[in-house]
Amino acid sequence: MTTRQNKKKGSSKFRLFLKVTMLLTLSLAICATAYGVYLTKQAEHAADSAYEVIKDRKMSDQREVKVEPAQDNVSILILGVDDSDKRGQGADNSRTDALLLATLNNKTKTVKLVSIPRDSYVYIPHIGYNDKINHAHARGGTLASIETVEELFDIPIDYYMRVNFNAFIDIVDALGGIEAEVPYAMLEKDEFDRNTVNLQPGLQTLDGREALALARTRKQDNDIERGKRQQEIIQAIASKAASFTSLSKYDDILSAVGNNMKTDMTFTEMKSFFSYLTNGMPRIDTLTLEGYDDMSTGVYYYKLDEEALAETSHILKSHLGLTPESTNISGTSSQSNSAYTTKTNSDTQ
Repeated sequence: MTTRQNKKKGSSKFRLFLKVTMLLTLSLAICATAYGVYLTKQAEHAADSAYEVIKDRKMSDQREVKVEPAQDNVSILILGVDDSDKRGQGADNSRTDALLLATLNNKTKTVKLVSIPRDSYVYIPHIGYNDKINHAHARGGTLASIETVEELFDIPIDYYMRVNFNAFIDIVDALGGIEAEVPYAMLEKDEFDRNTVNLQPGLQTLDGREALALARTRKQDNDIERGKRQQEIIQAIASKAASFTSLSKYDDILSAVGNNMKTDMTFTEMKSFFSYLTNGMPRIDTLTLEGYDDMSTGVYYYKLDEEALAETSHILKSHLGLTPESTNISGTSSQSNSAYTTKTNSDTQ
């Protein structure tokens, strides 16, 4: 009799444990689903706040049809601007403090990232003559910068992302900092142009203000090394954002992006790029524009090496699938992105 009662008690306890476990599992599933929906709504709201189409530009003049990120190779121009109240320039009249071009190959899920030195002496279509590339944005806003980069590399720019200092700082802080190599001891300006960021050399975790200082400094080297640091920081941010441990941080990241970034990508188009993270962090190849310092006019310019520039242009075209030799470089056929049309063909007809 006692044994039977013990069995009943044991059975009742097991059933109770099973019910509690099922209830907890169901509750967690509901919470996870609700949080996922919440993040999706937050992301959509942030994307809506950031969305800004350039007037009279539905797509690049070098495209016959608009690209679809879910299936096409695309390019994105990233503009870092200082639109702080202290500068008094506003988002549209400020010079670009950082200018990076990314091409994304949909088949190989790889990225080419080029940092363009801000003193590069290039032709600016908006004003009709050569000047420093960071002046393009000050003279004609985002559109002028896009047209200048298209002219420089002879490739279509499909999307842009304009980010200010606050977005950069908030994103890095929301991720809990990023790991980066500080090349030398530096006392650098913060986002308010005060010399308050003191960094020592070595590999370390940087918060948003420190990461911004590292991205901006060029006092002890040059714009080329500065560009390399910016590429490394972009890679560190992408790697941290793609990590599982950062999922809980997405809410803060989305808020930072929505308030301090402008882009002509829709929420649906942004989601298409998640495919690049399916197998973890995508391969990002960084490219450097070779050139030399020039003071012959009394004003400093960075003159680009024409042969090296042509080679970089070829690499980007190949990665986008726009040249017959695309298979040799990017692993994708030149016919894979039929939205492209060359000016050469149109000029000869």
